[in-house]
Amino acid sequence: MPETVLKIKTFGAASLRRRAKPVEEITEYHRDILSKMARAMYESSGVGLAASQVGIDQDMIVMDIGSGLYKLINLRLVKKEGQQINLEGCLSVPGICIKVKRAKKVMVCAKDENGKPLTIEAQDLLARVLQHEIDHLKGKLIIDYASLLERLKINKKLKELKIKSQDEELSESKTKSCQLQL
Repeated sequence: MPETVLKIKTFGAASLRRRAKPVEEITEYHRDILSKMARAMYESSGVGLAASQVGIDQDMIVMDIGSGLYKLINLRLVKKEGQQINLEGCLSVPGICIKVKRAKKVMVCAKDENGKPLTIEAQDLLARVLQHEIDHLKGKLIIDYASLLERLKINKKLKELKIKSQDEELSESKTKSCQLQL
């Protein structure tokens, strides 16, 4: 059986706006999905990816800012301090960057892919990536931080992305329907 490749969803995909569900029991399925998510993230030259970005409504992310791969499950942001404002891009909103104000330092509790509890104290870029991916798990995108002026500037691009995303979802559902008929 061929290996399933995860496709990163773009703006307009319903999965990007859904709140992720906690993982009740970590299984081989979750470890497999996390590995496939990491592969998709690296192939897309990203530094983080949430399960919702590949159409899975589970509370899981992967990230690597150059200091090693994190595979995290059931994330909770427990502490924030300071602030930083930087431009952010997103694999699910390609071609758009938005200035986003985030905490400079964060503390996040999660589990690793084997169910071991972790506490991550992060600052600067790592803190930003954690917050960005946690936003995805809540159904929030960088464009939700856009000012009215920024929103007007990116509106045309967002409409194009939404149409493309809807066309892809329609094509996927037709493919699945056809597979069921085999």
